[in-house]
Amino acid sequence: MFTGIITDLGRVRAIAQGALTRLEIATKYPAESIAIGASIACSGACLSVVERGPGWFAVEVSAETLSKTTLGSWRVGTAVNLERPLKLGDELGGHLVLGHVDGVGTVVERREESGSVRLTLEAPADLARFIASKGSVAIDGVSMTVNEVSGRRFGVNVIPITQRETSLGGLAAGAAVNLEIDMLARYVGRLLAAGLS
Repeated sequence: MFTGIITDLGRVRAIAQGALTRLEIATKYPAESIAIGASIACSGACLSVVERGPGWFAVEVSAETLSKTTLGSWRVGTAVNLERPLKLGDELGGHLVLGHVDGVGTVVERREESGSVRLTLEAPADLARFIASKGSVAIDGVSMTVNEVSGRRFGVNVIPITQRETSLGGLAAGAAVNLEIDMLARYVGRLLAAGLS
């Protein structure tokens, strides 16, 4: 369980293809503080640490995860939003995030707006109904408040600190992003669908 408040902006430092894809990610997290088997949200995808060293950790990614997220397009140097899991008693600074990517969205437009950056994104059709104005959505693992919704498109404002401390500051039109819908919207949608059938 996470909150979508990014605590490090890492970078992919090595990729090895095999039955599972191994990713090594450069990080500022102290190696001794990362347990083998620990979960770390990597641009929204909860992954398990399989090895670590000074300034890096490694994860293994299944074909399923590669096919349902942006991770399959990562290259050496790709920026990765990192968040370690919540501990009981931690501040919930964003919203409750599971680290389970629901689908891949696309940045449709980026424009400067009163000191922030306005992003318009398009969600897959099966996810769009779960995104609500003034609700929450995780974009590449970052907790964001939705400004407005129009069909499959929705807008968010990325403030300067989020631009500096996460990969969202570098997004341009056409970029693919991992989306995780709000947990409450997911369950309300499921309950409504069950009640109607």
